Amino acid sequence: MKEADRHTDRIRVKPVATKQVMKDFVNLPRMIYADSPYYVPDLDQDIIDTFDPRKNHGLEYSEVQPFVAYDREHKPVGRIAAIINRRANEKWGTRNVRFGLMEFIDDLQVSRALLEAVAEWGRAKGMTAMQGPLGIFDFDKEGMLVEDFDMMGSMVTIYNPPYYPEHMQQLGFVKEVDWIQLQMEVPEVIPARYTRVANYVSQQMGLHVRKLTRKELLQDGYGHKIFNLLNLAYAPLFGYTEFTHQQIDDFLKRYVPLMEMRMISAVEKDDGELIGVAVTMHSLSEALRKSQGKLWPRGWWHLLKAVKWKHEPKAEMLLIAVHPSYQGLGVNALFFTDLVEAFHQCGITWAETGPQLEDNWKELSQWKALNPKPVKRRRCFTKRIE
Repeated sequence: MKEADRHTDRIRVKPVATKQVMKDFVNLPRMIYADSPYYVPDLDQDIIDTFDPRKNHGLEYSEVQPFVAYDREHKPVGRIAAIINRRANEKWGTRNVRFGLMEFIDDLQVSRALLEAVAEWGRAKGMTAMQGPLGIFDFDKEGMLVEDFDMMGSMVTIYNPPYYPEHMQQLGFVKEVDWIQLQMEVPEVIPARYTRVANYVSQQMGLHVRKLTRKELLQDGYGHKIFNLLNLAYAPLFGYTEFTHQQIDDFLKRYVPLMEMRMISAVEKDDGELIGVAVTMHSLSEALRKSQGKLWPRGWWHLLKAVKWKHEPKAEMLLIAVHPSYQGLGVNALFFTDLVEAFHQCGITWAETGPQLEDNWKELSQWKALNPKPVKRRRCFTKRIE
């Protein structure tokens, strides 16, 4: 028996070490979500690339081991990835092993076996606690859905059935942090509050909105400029570790081709210093559902249509970051006045933020004028494994 293999009377957990086991790892969600009208699949190749050091430079400072659970008939019934992010542990003074990409049938023996495989792997490497679902780095999907299971998922968030958090509680895991998302309708007219504040910060603080091109992001260094700002603005947030140069390149190459440039706003000082950025994009949920996780033979066409021509009426508000010295001074009003106009031009009628920490009041309060609706609470669980 290999060191990481685990057995119960019905379940065997195997580390992913062959192409066939990786194939089972990638394909398992198709069985779990075969009848779900809300699940949005990852692209198969994206999951495979997660574990390839040539494609995922987060592996330069992380160790990862995926596992697949099988029943007596050797049918895959669950999967999980064990992750040790050494930079996060060093920054936050922890010895955590993360778990992510977790999927399982509604059988407590399966979920228990998967999590015990992660715990055993982590203990062997000196870890003292488990936490998750989390990814290798901070823009990976994170947080198990604990409410609103009847709402459509997205390209950048986890969707899971209601029994997932029930299993976590039964297995002794407790809440570490929660995130929530906000949904809001795009107003027909920009709220007067935003217009007033935007005019003030523009005139009194010498700030303006700059619209970017793909060339500036990919070739002229502006993409790295944005991520350097993110590293500064997000540094205090739960579990955050700064992006490396290579990770920034990975992210830009993956996402910039999908972007509608009108839906990105950069705020600069008159001397060109970057003060803030808001990145939004058209939702690709329906296109990804039609692709069923595969680019070939027709998945590429569904995604191309969604990006170029047949847009969904929803915007994904991926991130907003403001330089710490300018937070709370009204910079966000410049984003909103610019983006509301861009959303009108792009046929966007409603928007949804990405997951935001429930106690990040600065971030959450900026949306008040748009009457946001909090939805899709999701949770990072933790448990000691000493």
